[in-house]
Amino acid sequence: MPPQVTTSDVLSGLAFLLSIYATWKTIQFNNRQQSLIESQELLNKRMLEKEDAESIEAKKAALGATLLKFGSSNYKLRVFNRGPAAARNVNLKFLEGNDFVMVSDKFPMELLERHQSVDLIAAVSLDTKSKHPVRLTWDDDFKSNNEKLVYVTL
Repeated sequence: MPPQVTTSDVLSGLAFLLSIYATWKTIQFNNRQQSLIESQELLNKRMLEKEDAESIEAKKAALGATLLKFGSSNYKLRVFNRGPAAARNVNLKFLEGNDFVMVSDKFPMELLERHQSVDLIAAVSLDTKSKHPVRLTWDDDFKSNNEKLVYVTL
């Protein structure tokens, strides 16, 4: 005699299949949720690294120097700070001798604020070299004894 299939057998079979489907969907959801948590943790880590880098950059001064021509034959050596922080104890040294810029009592300079510049009068003649290495040194909130080598050209 063949086994009799009752309504309760059919319902219990459907319930079993439904529970397998629900378990499978729950596993899929948990995997997606775990992936989302991992990406959120990575994003938080990167945001913290970016904030740390920005706070470090905010403490740095960025000094530079350039030779500017104004008028027909007049020149100025401009020392500037492009960084977000102020530079203290700013000094400049001409590595191959200074034969064209009149360094006055401005250097060493106690403070060079953000976006501030200092102009020094330059006496340029035909026998003046076209390239002059200049070493800038300064202190800022990030580090003491910062140094930058700049090649000032005519």
